[in-house]
Parts: sequence; C-alpha cells; structure tokens
Amino acid sequence: AYATVVNGVGVVVEVNAETDFVGKNEKFVDFVKGVAAVVAANKPADLDALMALSYGNGRTVQEEQQEMVLVIGENIKVRRFAFFTDGISVPYVHAGGKIGVLVNLAVEGIEAGKVIELGKDVAMQIAALNPRFWDKSQVSEDVLAEEKKILVAQMDNDEKMASKPLQVKEKIAAGKMNKFFEENCLLQQAFVKDGSVTVEQYMNSAAKALGGSVKFVDAVRFE
Repeated sequence: AYATVVNGVGVVVEVNAETDFVGKNEKFVDFVKGVAAVVAANKPADLDALMALSYGNGRTVQEEQQEMVLVIGENIKVRRFAFFTDGISVPYVHAGGKIGVLVNLAVEGIEAGKVIELGKDVAMQIAALNPRFWDKSQVSEDVLAEEKKILVAQMDNDEKMASKPLQVKEKIAAGKMNKFFEENCLLQQAFVKDGSVTVEQYMNSAAKALGGSVKFVDAVRFE
C-alpha cells in the first residue's frame, strides 16, 4: 500500500506482489508510485478505468503491469485505489507498505503545511487501531441495537445482575455504549500519543494552537 499527494490530490493505492522481497524492489516501488500518479492525474471511476489509462510511456497501466510481471517474474496486481480531491489530504505509509492510510481534513485559517503533523498523528492512529467507524454519529441503529443486546445478555449471565428488570439492564447497557464508542470510533478513541485526551480533543486543541480549525472529513486505510 502506498499513499501520496500529487498536485493537491490525495491518493492511496494497493498493489499486490507475491513476496516481501519484491515489495522492496526498486522497479516495483516505481510502478506503484507511477500508478498513484496516474490516479491523481485522471481520477478514474473504477479499477477497469484505471487499467485502461495511459501509464505515460506508450503503454496502458494494464500493459505496464504485464511488463512488470515479465521483468520481475512474479504475479503483480493493482488491487484497489482511492483519492480525495477536496480539502487537505495527509498520507501515511506504515511498516514498509503493509498499511497505507490517507486522511482527509477540512482546514480553516491554517496553512496546509502546518496541519501535516496533526494529520499524520491521526493517520498513525488509524494504521495502529483500525477503527470500525470514524465518529459515533456513523454507528447505525442496527449496530447499536446488536451491541445493547450483547450487553444485556452478559448481564443475564451475571449472578448479581440477572434478577434486575429488563428496563434497568437496558439503561445500564445504554450507559456502557460510551465504552463501545471509545473502542470502535476514531474520534472518540483515546489518542495513542496521549491517552488523557480523545483524538477529537487532540485535533481541536492542536488546531486552536495553530490559530484555526481542523475537521476530520474522511480517511481510507488499505492493509
């Protein structure tokens, strides 16, 4: 996985090879970067559209991929990609390309260059903890109901709690949902570099210190 920003377009791509050894091969790395540049320049709608685009050397991306297979002698495949055209994107590549993260921010009153470190911190959090949701507002009613059901079932199996009325159990379960948000939602998670604040609190205070505002818009994590 590789993430980058080209002419203001944030791009993350995943290209698969068969061995770690090839993953470090200079020709392979150049191909991955080349694919990212094609995505940034053309903003293709899907993988088929990307593969049909010109790689920039007289070959299509598909043909260049086939050329790489011949040159390197391993199966190589462009698997997926994503990009952001608005706001400020911050790329982060973890563990030599095992994980690629692209964070997209809406920034007001701060120079783009000054929010890169903040964006990278958020990207590192996403790389390390792989949250299911970005914010608790994204958690659907179905997921909430399922979680509450699990919590009530746990109380049913607990000697001290089992005899309590269902309404009481549901109330306790609702109270415990904050813990679910803290574990599963990026902005409500404890910030890995400073567990005394959430990611959202860290972002707000960092933005304030820079004299503006930074809002988390979206992110993509490829592993």
